[in-house]
Amino acid sequence: MVDEKGQVAAVFREEHGRLLAALARRFGDLDLAEEAASEAVEAALAHWPTDGVPPNPGAWLMTTARRKAVDRLRRDRTYTARLAELRVEAERAEPYSAAADGGLPDDRLQLFFTCAHPALAEEDRGALTLRCLAGLTTPEVARAYLVPVETMAKRITRAKRKIRDARIPFRVPEAHELPQRLPGVLQVLYSIFTEGYAASSGPHLQRLDLAEEAIRLTTILARLLPGEREVVGLRALMLLVHARRAARTDPDGLPVLLDQQDRGAWDRAMIEEGLPLVRAALSGPPGPYAVQAAIAALHDEAADITTTDWPQIVALYDVLQALTPSPIVAMNRAAAIAMRDGPAEGLALLEGLANDPRLRHHHPYLAARADLLARLGRTPEAIAAYESALTHAATDPDRALLRARLNALKD
Repeated sequence: MVDEKGQVAAVFREEHGRLLAALARRFGDLDLAEEAASEAVEAALAHWPTDGVPPNPGAWLMTTARRKAVDRLRRDRTYTARLAELRVEAERAEPYSAAADGGLPDDRLQLFFTCAHPALAEEDRGALTLRCLAGLTTPEVARAYLVPVETMAKRITRAKRKIRDARIPFRVPEAHELPQRLPGVLQVLYSIFTEGYAASSGPHLQRLDLAEEAIRLTTILARLLPGEREVVGLRALMLLVHARRAARTDPDGLPVLLDQQDRGAWDRAMIEEGLPLVRAALSGPPGPYAVQAAIAALHDEAADITTTDWPQIVALYDVLQALTPSPIVAMNRAAAIAMRDGPAEGLALLEGLANDPRLRHHHPYLAARADLLARLGRTPEAIAAYESALTHAATDPDRALLRARLNALKD
């Protein structure tokens, strides 16, 4: 028997961002858009098991969601004037199109720029976009920003309220507004890719659908803004990292770390596509995405972990830390220094980050510290560190890898 609920879930994952973005652009209200989208999915769960999945499920969901939104507007007197302004009855017959305005070729990119409006607090812009348009859960967004879930939920609510109260328009920015909003959009795309590269929860290490969607949207953006080197740099970074996807897990889905990956399984075509983009992105003063892409290129070009140019990677992390200082950059720099100068040097740097509250429960930091302790033969401390990392790991594959390393130390 066909699993209709599974099909609805698969279609909704595929269409969620596009559906919500089109509804928000049409009705100018994110809460209304979310409610209408949810009601459309409920309708699909009720009808598809008996009627069958329609030939164009995305269009079916969009038509149903629009009708649900109109019905909700009619029932709510506070929306009466808004309904008249939108003339939604006249627009209900409009085909489901990703480029109805003739502007940006995807509703999601339009909304990425809209949610990067300068009237919103900087910390709220990306959070709202990730939650509403990229389909990430509030805990996933909280992980991307290294803040508690409660804090992130308040940020998202605050951003929605600001859009509603300030009547921020859901529209494509003018050409002169794009550069100002571009950093926020790039951060959102980067965060979506990061969640795809290393899922924050669930049964799988990677969420390839999210990573590939981030690459697709960044490719569109690169066509729109060919002179923006950081767009080129971000696209290069994504390609060079995503090229390793097939080698990052074993047949059981467990993580395979960089030093143990079969580099023959890396996507050479994707690497060859990304390398020239790195050179283009570094043709002027470097930005953070270009620097990260250069680091990824050095990894992809090396024959193995021992021939990797670790001095150059450390130098690039020095540049990145100056451009965008963060505990994650400092953590990765420490790991690179451990490869260049030995585990003791890397561990000393990691220990210096121990009081940063953003890393206290960050399992990659805890696992990196445990690994260096184990390499130094400090087994009891390594066991304690691995146990702490295991407590905070959120995906099944990460927990399985940490458990295996912990058991190996205990044997």
